[in-house]
Amino acid sequence: MNPRTFREYDIRGVADRDLDDATVRALGLALGAQVASLAVTGPVVVGRDPRLTSPRLFGALTDGLRVHAEVIDIGVVPTPVLYFAAAHLDPAAAVMITGSHNPAEDNGFKLMLGRETLHGAAIAQLRDQVAALVDQPAPPPTKAMFSRDVIGAYLDHACAMLALGERRCKVVVDAGNGAGGPTAVALYRRLGFDVVPLYCDLDGTFPNHHPDPTQPENVADLIATVAREGAELGIALDGDADRIGAVDATGRILWGDQLMILFGKAVLAEVPHARFVGEVKCSQAMYDELAAAGGTVEMWKVGHSLIKARMKEIGAALAGEMSGHMFFAHRWLGFDDAIYAGARLLELLSRGPATLAARADELPVMINTPELRIDCADDHKFAVVAAVTARLRADPAVVSVVDVDGVRARFAEGWGLVRASNTQPALVMRCEASTAAHLATIRATIEAHIAASRPPA
Repeated sequence: MNPRTFREYDIRGVADRDLDDATVRALGLALGAQVASLAVTGPVVVGRDPRLTSPRLFGALTDGLRVHAEVIDIGVVPTPVLYFAAAHLDPAAAVMITGSHNPAEDNGFKLMLGRETLHGAAIAQLRDQVAALVDQPAPPPTKAMFSRDVIGAYLDHACAMLALGERRCKVVVDAGNGAGGPTAVALYRRLGFDVVPLYCDLDGTFPNHHPDPTQPENVADLIATVAREGAELGIALDGDADRIGAVDATGRILWGDQLMILFGKAVLAEVPHARFVGEVKCSQAMYDELAAAGGTVEMWKVGHSLIKARMKEIGAALAGEMSGHMFFAHRWLGFDDAIYAGARLLELLSRGPATLAARADELPVMINTPELRIDCADDHKFAVVAAVTARLRADPAVVSVVDVDGVRARFAEGWGLVRASNTQPALVMRCEASTAAHLATIRATIEAHIAASRPPA
């Protein structure tokens, strides 16, 4: 068992190296034991993505689960359908087997107990339970397993929650051969849009491109197809369809924080003074634009589990991450769902003559770096961030500091962020400014503080 596969908000690793059958069966035993200890017990819903290792992991996991609980197998589905099943079927627990946007050889688990996504201390506790069970003889599974299709119910509920206008446009959908293609195409066609599928067949080897729409090279084919087809926009999904990417007819990529501005203003038209949650990597323009439109926007930690929990705490209507996780509580169920977010984008466009390119033209233009990753050992990365935080607090050029997740320092002409990655032995850095010159200055300042805070080689 590799304890590093147990992350802040999921379990993930190289499937054939880190997720052997004994470890995965022990995970099922541990989660099943937690279910059995609940005051109200019930079945465990399990879904999986199309990766080649997912059937093996499904078999080992459910062998462990079925020692304590019945299992409902919902088949190969996108992660949002698993989240929907957790609300629709009201199970005791739910597990999605997925490597998300990771390479094809990776896989993992997203876990729910009731309707709460496990993260932080709950995953650490599960890790310790798995470690205690992994070398023990596994009892035989005795509880029943049933199959159930929930995609139809998901599509019905999504259609019922949408309020489209009269206009319909052509849209290209690139699912990267991940789990979301068939469901997204079915939904958007049912809503009356002209849908051109691109890489929407299920193939866990991801033969066409890496299933991560946050990388520009992975949406190059989508941009080309939008142009060739004369479509108004393209929608990209990651491997398990909980993150959305979008491109307009000019080939421009709209990032998650830009989509948040469009979605947030649409929500505010229906719910004045609505509350929103962003994360520390999002553009300052997003916070400023939604506040100016009458919303209340809170900056929070990176991570789908952490953001979902915070949304519930403060009653937010919508949350989003720069990476494309979009969480609609307004006319939806509060989980990150790229398929439904794509439908909300189409809904927005259906309500007036303005194209996505025209709407994007009106967004604030800021100059920023991509998400930069700097190698830093897991044993050192949090201490380095703490040292950088102290240095930035003492820096006279810094206007203010937010330390909810790493450190985000605001300067007169922009901001810089350093945080410890939750998934890699790395620091994450991002900077934004009003001009290229100011961006270069801020980036150099942040890099100097990092260099001064690292332990000697």
